[in-house]
Amino acid sequence: MREKGSTDHPGKGKRNDPLDMESLVGYILLTGVLLSVALLSVSFVWRWARVGSLRFEHSIVGMNFFEFISFTLRQMASRAFRPRLFLNMGVGVLMLTPFVRVLASVVYFAFVEHNWKYTLFTAFVLSVLTYSLFLR
Repeated sequence: MREKGSTDHPGKGKRNDPLDMESLVGYILLTGVLLSVALLSVSFVWRWARVGSLRFEHSIVGMNFFEFISFTLRQMASRAFRPRLFLNMGVGVLMLTPFVRVLASVVYFAFVEHNWKYTLFTAFVLSVLTYSLFLR
């Protein structure tokens, strides 16, 4: 006989976790997308107010993701705040969002669920994602 409110899905309805895996992933994705949209919006509004155009003459050809992030962080450190910096930050946050989601999944499966099979699979996905960020 099933308990009232339980489902056939493992982990659903059986626990009263304040932060289950689905909620964690949802918050990470929502936060990443909203932050990216905010940064891109600041970039475009500032660019339009400054020059009257939304067009950016900007190229990132020949850079892998880590070079792109390093370039953006150097701009931030030099306090060279321009619309292009906010554009770079918005793109960087959007690209890092799935990476952070997979990283959080590895941590969740390893330390909360203690599910070593899912931890191993998710760690493999994380390693592939990390490798792909080094590609040009």
